[in-house]
Amino acid sequence: MVRVDQVIPSLASRDAIGVHTLTLTDALRAAGIESDIYYGNCTPDVAERGRPIGELGRATKDRWLLYQSSIGSPVFDVLATREEPKLVNYHNITPASLLAPWEPAVGYEVSLGRTQLARLAPHSRLAVADSSYNEQELRDAGYGATAVVPLLIDMTAAAPSPDLAVAARLAAAKTQGGADFLFVGKVSPHKAPHDLVKMLAVYRRLYDPAARLHLVGSPLGERYGRALAAFVRGLGLEDAVTVTGSLSGPALEAYYQAADVFVCASDHEGFCVPLVEAMGHGLAVVAYGVTAVPETVGDAGLVLPSKEPLRFAAAVARVVGDAALRGRLAAAATRRLAELSVERSTARFVELVRQAVAA
Repeated sequence: MVRVDQVIPSLASRDAIGVHTLTLTDALRAAGIESDIYYGNCTPDVAERGRPIGELGRATKDRWLLYQSSIGSPVFDVLATREEPKLVNYHNITPASLLAPWEPAVGYEVSLGRTQLARLAPHSRLAVADSSYNEQELRDAGYGATAVVPLLIDMTAAAPSPDLAVAARLAAAKTQGGADFLFVGKVSPHKAPHDLVKMLAVYRRLYDPAARLHLVGSPLGERYGRALAAFVRGLGLEDAVTVTGSLSGPALEAYYQAADVFVCASDHEGFCVPLVEAMGHGLAVVAYGVTAVPETVGDAGLVLPSKEPLRFAAAVARVVGDAALRGRLAAAATRRLAELSVERSTARFVELVRQAVAA
């Protein structure tokens, strides 16, 4: 029986790539393809769902290795020495130029990741990307056989009940008036939350002096977070901008339910799961349209050619003030969510693996 074992630098339960990898393992097994996960490190709650990379053992003639590529890692060095035929699943690697000035160590890791991705191209029988944008990056790196399958994540799954204390605090703020804007993602320079702060400053001056911005996500290092906090203070927006850090599922749900618009000014996205999660919550999306963002959003949000603060603020104000527009975006979001269904994507991925190992 054919095996397709997955190799991943880090397996984490609350990480999109980790969830995707676990879902793919279950789907391959259900299809009669034996599959295990081998990781460099993992969070304790999923340790038993895989094995350390050191336990990969000897090569066997019926085994394939599928590499989950998203960062530079010593795990790749183990993979590169293996004789088994290889598959690649590419999740995007942020360009080092967007990270190195703030966090040189992270800049090195992503630069290494792109080098490792290119090294694997001659040895890959198939490379799957989660967006057409990422597929083009694979082709640019020298990959021949490629395909696109969205992330194997149920981005419309029933949400947990919101944290009541967080929901009450957000509701109390709303009684004072003002719209709530939400961004979910790494608080990192390449996600550009500083540009959302600029937008908020203009929005409060021109449209709504009580509007608020909530930035939900863990920080990348310390330098950028300190600079962002100083920028917020310099604009006098300490009471209007909240940087929450990482949240539990129920707390995040409270923020989604309290928000009026989901905003994104990121400079680089290979897919961007929170955009789809926002659609699943019935939340209108206004996003800067670069890299994979237009592809992910489709016609289910306002995708901007520029994130110049005045233009961005005007687009957000239009969404807030136009109920008919919000209705059209919600209908488009329903269609887009169906296109990204985890059932459809999982079946497509398994079939691609079947074809690759049979060829």
